[in-house]
Amino acid sequence: MEVRLDSDDIKKLVLNLALPSMMAQFVSVLYSIVDRMYIGNIQGIGEIALAGVGVCGPILTMIAAFSFLIGIGGGPLVSIQLGKKHEEKAEKILSDCFMMLLIIAVSVMAVSYLLKDNLLRWFGASDAVFPYADEYISIYLSGTIFALMSTGMNQFIICQGYSKTAMHSVMIGAVLNIILDPVFIFVLDMNVAGAALATVLSQLASCIFVLGFLSSKRSALRIHFGIPLKKNVKKVLKLGMSPFLIIAFDNVMLIALNSVITKYGAGGEGDMLLTCNTILQSFMLMITMPLGGITGGTQTILGYNYGAGRRDKIIKAQKYILMLAVAFCAVMFVIAQLGSGLFIRIFTSDPAYIEMTKRIIKIYTLAIIPLAIQYVIVDGFTGMGIYQYAFALSAWRKTIYFLGVFIIPAIFGIEQVFWAEVASDILGPIVSITLYFTLGVKLLRKI
Repeated sequence: MEVRLDSDDIKKLVLNLALPSMMAQFVSVLYSIVDRMYIGNIQGIGEIALAGVGVCGPILTMIAAFSFLIGIGGGPLVSIQLGKKHEEKAEKILSDCFMMLLIIAVSVMAVSYLLKDNLLRWFGASDAVFPYADEYISIYLSGTIFALMSTGMNQFIICQGYSKTAMHSVMIGAVLNIILDPVFIFVLDMNVAGAALATVLSQLASCIFVLGFLSSKRSALRIHFGIPLKKNVKKVLKLGMSPFLIIAFDNVMLIALNSVITKYGAGGEGDMLLTCNTILQSFMLMITMPLGGITGGTQTILGYNYGAGRRDKIIKAQKYILMLAVAFCAVMFVIAQLGSGLFIRIFTSDPAYIEMTKRIIKIYTLAIIPLAIQYVIVDGFTGMGIYQYAFALSAWRKTIYFLGVFIIPAIFGIEQVFWAEVASDILGPIVSITLYFTLGVKLLRKI
């Protein structure tokens, strides 16, 4: 085992689990960024094709949500059982989660194929954008099983303490994607279809690595085939429903944002804003996914010590996690305010697109440091199996954003819609901090 959850120093544990997980998530961002970077630079169709891939975003996010439903739903349960020294129960939960994820992946792929045309239109695809969105999503959906398995089952590598191994699984897919993208898009002249195919093959490689490890003697817990226990299914879905619904809310917000942009954008302004928003969301992935890596990767520490009844270690771990998360967001805040132009030029060389995207990135990231506190508190509750608090706090923040998306452009104009994120990133953490120091502290005292 790469770390010893029962004996290693808490500070060492946080760093050894958080940093590889953060790097893994940062590398995984390359999946979408590399795709969008090459697509944005396709001669003649780059900007409009990029808008098409951006419209696919809600579908891709919703598919990913199912991996978190099972991965984050089952991972903390495995950690808690390991903390109680119940290895057989932990292994059964792992195996049951594998079977659940397999069934869900097949079902999601089938339903997505049936509904994709209507969904793309609903999510804001205009007549000009639709062909590119349809071409990308049609190929991407063929790899649904690989995407869900590689992401969802990777959580069970992390919860055993193999953080570096989990990072390697992500890096394999990302590096392969970087290599295949230019070959398929430009050399073979496949354009948007090439980007989607490169992503599918990369996810396949990650999936093979993850399942291979969890079936080998290197893993402390191994996958076994069998009918899932009803009680395990209920527990996993109960705990995993919180992150699943959080991501679903994110999806609704992205759909709402695209729809509002399409509605209020006059003439070609709507398609232009969709393209700029696609670049913005790519930049935000560089913040939210590594931040989620820090707070999600350390859930194992919280869950293990919660199961072992070690309150002092939980509090100490949360302090280090908070320090690391805030430091990361502070660095990203400076980059967003001063250096976003370099990032934007990866996707487009059009001065108008560059200036508009720089402006909205500066607005959108004004409150990302308080956002770090929100992530630490919400993911901390999830890691300890306290899903009620986690869901309530996330739902509150999403509600603020959702209301802002519809109210702000109606009053101040469409380009001001991005202030909705600032409002949610301030009001969300205020309530989270209040809840933590009232109900949360009382709950920890009972351990």
